[in-house]
Amino acid sequence: VGGGIAGIQAALEIADAGHKVYLVERDPSIGGHMIQFDKTFPTLDCSACILTPKMTSAGSHPNIELMAYSEVEEIAGFIGNFKAKIRKKARFVDESKCNGCGVCMEKCPWKANSEFDLGLSQRKAIYTPFPQAVPNIPVIDKESCAYFLKGKCRACEKFCERQAIDFEQQDKIVEVDIGNIIVTTGYDPFDPTPIIKYGYGKFPNVVTGLEFERICNSVGPTAGKIVLKDGSEPKSVAIIHCVGSRDEHYHKYCSRVCCMYALKYSHLIKEKTNADVYQMYIDMRCFGKGYEEFYERLSKEGVTFIRGKVAEVTDRTISDEEKGKLIVCGEDTLLGTVVRVPVDMVILCIALEARSDAKDVAQKFSISQGADGFFIERHPKLDPVATMTDGVFIAGCCQGPKDIPDTVAQASAAATRVLALISKGKVELEAAVAVIDEEKCSGCRICNLLCPYNAIAFIEEDEVSRINEALCKGCGTCVAACPSAAITHKHFTTEEIMAEIEGVLV
Repeated sequence: VGGGIAGIQAALEIADAGHKVYLVERDPSIGGHMIQFDKTFPTLDCSACILTPKMTSAGSHPNIELMAYSEVEEIAGFIGNFKAKIRKKARFVDESKCNGCGVCMEKCPWKANSEFDLGLSQRKAIYTPFPQAVPNIPVIDKESCAYFLKGKCRACEKFCERQAIDFEQQDKIVEVDIGNIIVTTGYDPFDPTPIIKYGYGKFPNVVTGLEFERICNSVGPTAGKIVLKDGSEPKSVAIIHCVGSRDEHYHKYCSRVCCMYALKYSHLIKEKTNADVYQMYIDMRCFGKGYEEFYERLSKEGVTFIRGKVAEVTDRTISDEEKGKLIVCGEDTLLGTVVRVPVDMVILCIALEARSDAKDVAQKFSISQGADGFFIERHPKLDPVATMTDGVFIAGCCQGPKDIPDTVAQASAAATRVLALISKGKVELEAAVAVIDEEKCSGCRICNLLCPYNAIAFIEEDEVSRINEALCKGCGTCVAACPSAAITHKHFTTEEIMAEIEGVLV
């Protein structure tokens, strides 16, 4: 579930082993955030160049059924016997007829802001998010299509030689039987608008890191040219670290990748412009393979590093040299001085945060969440890809912020766990499970709320709770909590425990 690099990697691993995979992605194309990047650190590989072959492989693999522009509506069952209801959203384009020629997009007269370019460019009302989209099938946006808004136009339909446009298409619910689930739903980039002091949304040349990725990209809104809103090239750029991270008012955790992508931006700016670059950082955390060496390399490229928190970004000037500039005010804790840095552009290195729909996803798949919203693994050291629900695994940034190598490694680990279960063919269940006496059950549902494994379901027609022995781990939480004493624990009944005590005493 999720078609970013984690989902693609896991799907390919399992499919290459000869097993059927349903790859579900809610956007029109797979690729996730990685396909939006220009380069990847520390090797500075072209992100699209290394990802698109995997996307193509996933889209054409005989064992992978790609369900893009789809969402999981409901999950029922247990390990080896899950049933999923998946909503395939209407594209208003017949996928069996469309060959991706793009004529419909050329002829469409209506435009809207591009979500892929974060509103920095425009797309047509019928569109593919980017040229290398997989599947390469356009989708009609009802919110910007003249036919859906005004009942006229249909230019795309007139010019489509294959008659693939279908304005009557409806969402479709598909039910599939599956044995295991890997959740790879990724992250959301932090919105810095609430942090007023940075001026995001107020000053046009204050941009987020992801927006800068699109500006840098050769197929982005500026064709890869680093320019200001007026089209001119910046002569100075400030890069502010930890925006939304390591901040008690927003996210206390470190997002792990910000320091490194900030260094990457410095290199790209130096490579494409003659601008002075200022890195405003709290601490440099270069933890990965080759990361410290990349930091040392950037230190020799003429980048100015200023350690300390930024107080504000303002346009209030106190000297002639600051006129027409953005002033980054802060402190240099190494020199013990207050600094004012006049620049043309400010890049905010924003946090990686849990997706806005993470709570809904957690409920659907019976996954626990931490205080930060990310999904909780069964054990942070010894079982980092499994969840408390057997047969449900997590990988990538939905479990916590991480870079691409760690994401790919975790996705492969999750795929390996799934393959291990498939090869066994059957699983052993816990014998000492809880049992509900339905005659005594009052239907209060306390046990439903407390069960950490989501093993207890409430049966509406009988108004009682019932335990799924395939999910129960015999922890005893429900036994202790039941106010009606309706739940007993196999091999730990009151009679057995009293007999043990008697044996010890006698």
